[in-house]
Amino acid sequence: MATSTNKVQEFMDEMKSRAEDLVINGFPQKIIELDALLKTSQFSRSDFSEVHHSLNIPIPEPVLLNSHAEPPVNKKWKYENASDEVSGTKVMVLPQGLIPCNKHMCELVHILKPHIRQLVEDANLLKMWISFMIPKIEDGNNFGVSIQEDTLAEIQSVESEAAAFFDQISRYFISRAKVVSKVAKYPQIEDYRRAVQELDEKEYLSLWLVLCEVRNRYSTLHDIVIKNIEKIKRPRSSNADSLY
Repeated sequence: MATSTNKVQEFMDEMKSRAEDLVINGFPQKIIELDALLKTSQFSRSDFSEVHHSLNIPIPEPVLLNSHAEPPVNKKWKYENASDEVSGTKVMVLPQGLIPCNKHMCELVHILKPHIRQLVEDANLLKMWISFMIPKIEDGNNFGVSIQEDTLAEIQSVESEAAAFFDQISRYFISRAKVVSKVAKYPQIEDYRRAVQELDEKEYLSLWLVLCEVRNRYSTLHDIVIKNIEKIKRPRSSNADSLY
């Protein structure tokens, strides 16, 4: 039993040491790293058309009719193994093969996701650090404890927001797939092709904003903890200190 208690105490002491070093040394380095990343060419494009990507879906040749031919009848095609009838071009096999993802967006997502995950992990570490330093409940002298609780609430908010960024990324790919499927079904309609481009431009701006938010969250966490670090570490002052 004593061995288990000692191991738990060692674990808590290690987390406290890691968290304090993270706030004092790790956060400033991370803020500088993210700010430099925002200034790279990948995240500072002013011409959003640079993030457009070919869909690899050709436009079918128009059907020419002579003056004596009957006008085409609007038919509804049935897809194999589909329960619903759908109107449009019957696309059995795409002539060019795979419809690729937007490589520009994939590159940005590949760069951004590790930073989002790191923010979630760092926020979780700070949350545990402050939780370990909250003293037992007593009457009075709880001003420092309220500072701990306010800081803890801010950290929990950052952790939740960072985790939500992953959902935002997955929703982009789902939305894009739906519009691209419309292009495959109606390859002659240019609006669907334009909709894909607009969606890519919107996501580029969103990913830039996410990176800004990750940098800003690190900045606010560092600021709030450094400003209140004495109260966070020692929420209750000793009564003996106030006697002299």
